[in-house]
Amino acid sequence: MANKKTKVSIIGGAGYGAAEILRHLLVRDDVEILRVSSKDHVGKPLGDVHRTLAGYSDLKLIDVPPAEAAAGADVVFLGMPHKVTAKVAMELFGLDVKIIDLSGDFRLRNLKDYERDYAPGHPCPDRLGTFAYGLPELHREKIRAAKHVASPGCFATCIAVGLLPLARAGMLKNVGVRTVAMTGSSGSGQNPQEGTHHPVRVNNLKPYKVLTHQHRSEILQTLGDAGAEKVALDMVPISAPLSRGILAISQLDLPEGQTRESLHALYLRTFEKERLVRVMPLGQVPEVVAVAGTARIEVGIETRIDEETGRKTFCAMSAIDNLIKGGAGQAIQSFNLMIGADEYKGLDLPGLWP
Repeated sequence: MANKKTKVSIIGGAGYGAAEILRHLLVRDDVEILRVSSKDHVGKPLGDVHRTLAGYSDLKLIDVPPAEAAAGADVVFLGMPHKVTAKVAMELFGLDVKIIDLSGDFRLRNLKDYERDYAPGHPCPDRLGTFAYGLPELHREKIRAAKHVASPGCFATCIAVGLLPLARAGMLKNVGVRTVAMTGSSGSGQNPQEGTHHPVRVNNLKPYKVLTHQHRSEILQTLGDAGAEKVALDMVPISAPLSRGILAISQLDLPEGQTRESLHALYLRTFEKERLVRVMPLGQVPEVVAVAGTARIEVGIETRIDEETGRKTFCAMSAIDNLIKGGAGQAIQSFNLMIGADEYKGLDLPGLWP
């Protein structure tokens, strides 16, 4: 008897996140894609909207009510902007279907954080804190048991994972963290904007949302869940001339009593069982090209003692593909846990080189 397939629908199927979900799931023999709904490109075949999917499915994008899109599905992925997603989710909460949300609508537990970082007036504030936060490296068992999962943001994933060993070891208390993180244009979505227009971006580096990026609260919440206390995070995102990838560099005072070697050993211990996390050998640094197109994350560290002042600095570096480990791939990692499959099914693959 053939194994039962997990039935999946996607609501918000025209974006890059949906394209990655489909790229990973259409080739699996344990998953059946029922419907892909969207307000854009209605009636077009998937392969006409997402060119790499041509020949893999006969499905077309449809525009139907959320409950109809979810009918018969075991799991629904939501791939829409914040606030829009929450309103759609409200129509699904009463159904016997699992939800994985890729937006920021259910990541934060504090309404004040949401209203400051996203938009005033959350459509269903009583649901904040009811979704499992979909970072398997921290919340694996909660995700496995969850009906609803909020998949983390791209910057939040890259930066938080890079600092996670310190938080777990009690070394992120009453400290200031200074982070600069560079990201590719696909993180801004498929609709062209002034800041993502190719002729302007291809030869440019530009800071944006300086010290105010919406993922800051999410990072602090995640680190707090891991044991951090009273962390001041100054975050400067940079628009980089890349299509995919994030490189994050976080600096703070070297934790008391620690050395380069002891902290490297801490990172190795923390991530020794995490198949998608690679801790770089001392002297090597993470690179976007090594993780682009994959669900992997590279993490590296370095330390320095200043010759003039004696000040000791610790640096954590991390690199991910923003659309995969920072988006759809991580959502599929949660999906695998939620349906009882191998967590890494379809994800533990090398990328292209170069």
